[in-house]
Amino acid sequence: MEDTIVVAGGGHAAAQVVDSLRRDGFTGRLVMACGEPLIPYQRPPLSKKFLAGELDAERLPIRHSAFYESIRCELLLGNPVVAIDPRGRTVTLADGGTLGYGKLVLAIGGHARPLPIPGADLPGIHVLRTMADVEAIRARIAPGVRVAIVGAGYIGLECAATFRKLGLDVTVIEMMDRVMNRVVAPAMSGFYQGEHAGHGVNLLTDRKVDSFLGDGSVHAVECTDGTQVPADLVIVGIGLVPNTQLAEAAGLACEDGIAVDEHCRTSDPDIYAIGDCCSHPSPRYGRRIRLESVDNAFEQAKTASANICGKPTPHDKTPWFWSDQYELKLQIVGLSQHYDNVVLRGDPASRSFSCCYLRGGELIALDAVNHARDFMAARKLIAERARPDPAKLGNDALGLRDTL
Repeated sequence: MEDTIVVAGGGHAAAQVVDSLRRDGFTGRLVMACGEPLIPYQRPPLSKKFLAGELDAERLPIRHSAFYESIRCELLLGNPVVAIDPRGRTVTLADGGTLGYGKLVLAIGGHARPLPIPGADLPGIHVLRTMADVEAIRARIAPGVRVAIVGAGYIGLECAATFRKLGLDVTVIEMMDRVMNRVVAPAMSGFYQGEHAGHGVNLLTDRKVDSFLGDGSVHAVECTDGTQVPADLVIVGIGLVPNTQLAEAAGLACEDGIAVDEHCRTSDPDIYAIGDCCSHPSPRYGRRIRLESVDNAFEQAKTASANICGKPTPHDKTPWFWSDQYELKLQIVGLSQHYDNVVLRGDPASRSFSCCYLRGGELIALDAVNHARDFMAARKLIAERARPDPAKLGNDALGLRDTL
């Protein structure tokens, strides 16, 4: 048992941690137990090329089966961990079997936030989190289908762009006053609202969904102001809820996810948590944060592996994210919450520009639209806690480092 590591989960974080554990020198038994009956696969294409039918399922795996065989990782597909006994250091699997562990890594992600309103169980209403979700959605796509998307975050807007590319009628319903409200400044929201409107998306902001209407299948979305949006297919994209049930039942501390320290350790020293399911302290931003990104999943997996293998390593990476909508690549580095100044670099009309977020004169985040140069420079400058001159920052002819 001491030389066994069990990884619960089957996403990006799980795939990376088993790889890293072998690279870091772990030679014992390595087991990955996950809920889906599939080897770990890429999630970002689900709302884009896979949804559009441009990418086959065979191209989604992060690594193929032969890789897991080569590193001697046992895959228990469709047989997830359902209970943890920290005192006995064992886990119970869905099939009733048990496994002892020396270390346990929770990479159990999250689930799509439900919308518990009347009609939510009607056929035709979907979330988008897994390959199975997308396959169910694709089965309902046909010429003339009217799509309503609840939520104007990354998933909602990426789906809207994909459905428009397929020629479908699309309406996006957002309860806040602008799209991507939680993550970007008003100028960036306005730019993306204009882009979607220009591609034929009907955007309804400041609208709260009250119920889904239908008889045998959904046929409309009704808002609290009485607006009814005809729909044959509905995507609910209102965020992710971290999977904490296992951890809570085992007595582990949770705080907006499974709480870990800077080494990705939970309140039990033999249990680690990584990826979307956990929150960690960020010295850079001075608070506990939970990040939903592929990059964070990979980085935390590497950190957990190093610490498990006796190489003390803190997790303090500058986070970054991306979203592809139409021919626009949005790259975000840093966290912009609590900014007190915004500076635009370049002209949004050119469809290649950046939005810089400052707090107390320090660059804390940057959004880049088709502007990879600024994105790459910002990753270093934000980590260095750079303080650019706002007057120079707005001059896109200057490199970011030349604005310090």
